[in-house]
Amino acid sequence: MTPGLAAGSKAMLDHVSIPVADLARAGRFYDAVLATVGLERHKELTGSIGYGSLSATAPVFWILLNQNKEAATPGLGLHVSFVAPNRASVDAFHAVAIAQGAKDAGMPGDRPEYKLPYYGAFVLDLDGFKIEAVCRAD
Repeated sequence: MTPGLAAGSKAMLDHVSIPVADLARAGRFYDAVLATVGLERHKELTGSIGYGSLSATAPVFWILLNQNKEAATPGLGLHVSFVAPNRASVDAFHAVAIAQGAKDAGMPGDRPEYKLPYYGAFVLDLDGFKIEAVCRAD
């Protein structure tokens, strides 16, 4: 079963990708950070790295070398959220990301403004994209 999906449910998204300025640097960052929520390098192609569960058919998150200066850039409102298996994983996600050079965008904690239970943490990755880990378990 895909992390974050209830038994019998279908995913609404196949994958998400973001551009990065330096693929090797971003790869090292995401290797460390995504390991905290159970994702790892699943596939590598020229100019891209895909992350997912090794038990999954295909990666769910891709980083792509940005060779086009007109390509997507970080901006307000865009963020990618990763399912964390527990609150400790959210805490680890945030701590590892900060240690790897990310900027804090929201310390780990309950988010009562969202549908509870919702325990999350936010950071800006090395290229300025907002990423999050969230645990929806009590």
